[in-house]
Amino acid sequence: MSELTIYNTYSRQKELFVPLTQDHVGMYVCGPTVSGESHLGHARPFITFDVIYRYLLHLGYKVRYVRNITDAGHFEEEGREAEDKISKKAVIEKLEPMELVQKYTNLFHWAMLQFNNLEPSIEPTATGHIVEQIEMIKKIMEDGYAYETNGSVYFDVKKYADKYPYGKLSGRVLDDLIETTRDLENQEEKRNKQDFALWKSAPPEHIMRWSSPWGEGFPGWHIECSAMSTKYLGDRFDIHGGGMDLIFPHHESEIAQSTVCNHEMPAHYWVHNNMITINGKKMGKSYNNVIRLTELFSGRNPLLTQAYSSMTIRFFILQTHYRSTLDFSNEALQAAEKGLHRLWCAYLDLKNLVYEPSKKREEALERQFYDSCREMDDFMNDDFNTAKVLANLFTLVNPINSFKSGDLEKSTISQECLDFTKTYFRNYIEHILGLRDENDPQNDRLKGVMELLMDIRRDARGKKDFVTSDKIRNQLARLGILVKDEKDGKVSYNFE
Repeated sequence: MSELTIYNTYSRQKELFVPLTQDHVGMYVCGPTVSGESHLGHARPFITFDVIYRYLLHLGYKVRYVRNITDAGHFEEEGREAEDKISKKAVIEKLEPMELVQKYTNLFHWAMLQFNNLEPSIEPTATGHIVEQIEMIKKIMEDGYAYETNGSVYFDVKKYADKYPYGKLSGRVLDDLIETTRDLENQEEKRNKQDFALWKSAPPEHIMRWSSPWGEGFPGWHIECSAMSTKYLGDRFDIHGGGMDLIFPHHESEIAQSTVCNHEMPAHYWVHNNMITINGKKMGKSYNNVIRLTELFSGRNPLLTQAYSSMTIRFFILQTHYRSTLDFSNEALQAAEKGLHRLWCAYLDLKNLVYEPSKKREEALERQFYDSCREMDDFMNDDFNTAKVLANLFTLVNPINSFKSGDLEKSTISQECLDFTKTYFRNYIEHILGLRDENDPQNDRLKGVMELLMDIRRDARGKKDFVTSDKIRNQLARLGILVKDEKDGKVSYNFE
């Protein structure tokens, strides 16, 4: 069996994975900004890093997986509109900012549960670590790499670049950044256009604000991840992950902040998944092609011809290597749906297969089973290539079907080979790839309970018993299940 190699964005090459502490892995993955519903583009990174987490556990590592929740209002800079997404959305939905945050955090957790993602070891929030962020900013200022202007604090990128290789992760040249950085709000406060905010002074209308040595304000976009990764994983840890859209400016800025504070680069391996496109186009509001996860599960989106299950989406994502672009289309999802059904049926047949001893053995077929299974280890060790793993699983579907149909006698492979194959299928399909049976009777029972709760709530509302009605809605929200009252009097919930 080969050793695990990981493609490191920082070095632009595959590297042998050697953890900093033997048998232990520290992994930090940038989580969602909970200002709205998660969409198809969010599914890919969290499924990707769930599989990486699962595989590291499978290899026997003790993994501390930290995935943050960005629940603080901050201005996004460097090529983006300067706006506080959480405060802006809270005003639109007529909610308190933290009420909005709780609503969409619950919905995010619900979506992760549908995808069968394992929970991270630690899930820190930005608002829960304001003190740590302020302390880190103070340290950066003490070292001379940040400055305060009108109650805001900015990181001095030019000074940093005089000593450290700023731009190496993203491959960007500092002089080019100076020329291409857009003029944004309060740009005149900066010494250089490419400097980024560590702390922003809060204008009177800004809702989310905290006290700091520089006055009332709120943290910049990048400092939260540096503060939380340092607190829970130390000055240096093994893996930092996220979507490739975070390479610049977010991760580039994280490296700069943490390097100044901790005197070394925070992570050894920088791992980034590629993007999802929709019918060949980048997904975004300007293209009017954003598909929310609840819409995927319900089919209620003009771009969809049907609803797709969470396991179909997971399977679809894992069919392509995580560093390759993945193009979404109804045809591709429908093909994935059929492929998953075929693979899962073969898996169930394999689990039920009983060995029947005889003298008829086919060494070539037995070798195919052994080789196809063992190759899956090599594929995963080659930068987590789930696409090739699935391809190998499918090479064994036909012979498994032939065993069931009687075209092949079950005795053509040994009991040992059969048990070996069953173990590999179970390990890869369920434990590593994280697929599960969507026809599990347990799911039907849970749906029945949900329908009963909706009936009780509907009756309570009809009797104007809003105490009971609200209690059911709020308790389900805490469990990550969002209840919606439709205009026609019907009640729906985000569980498929």
